[in-house]
Amino acid sequence: MSDSGLNKVKVLEVLSDVYDPEIPIDIVNLGLVYDVEVVGTIVNLKMTMTSPGCPSAREIVLESQTLVSEMEGVSEANVEIVWDPPWTPEKMSDEARVSMGMD
Repeated sequence: MSDSGLNKVKVLEVLSDVYDPEIPIDIVNLGLVYDVEVVGTIVNLKMTMTSPGCPSAREIVLESQTLVSEMEGVSEANVEIVWDPPWTPEKMSDEARVSMGMD
């Protein structure tokens, strides 16, 4: 992948390998990734956690940042945790809701 091939879709594909250890669903399908911004070789992520007291928050952020920064064409990966809007189960993908028995 060249710099010109770096885009939001590819970043989301990489982030789909990051799982919340307490829930067997990746962070993309959980709806934790709110925004991916690619500016040249810099990737800025805005994401949230299922709750402010999420015990796995540090682990999830570190893994997300590491995987994105290891992508070809990425010189810097920044993760910003945001709480607005708050995460709710409605942010989960249909696939994730089905796997959790919510549909």
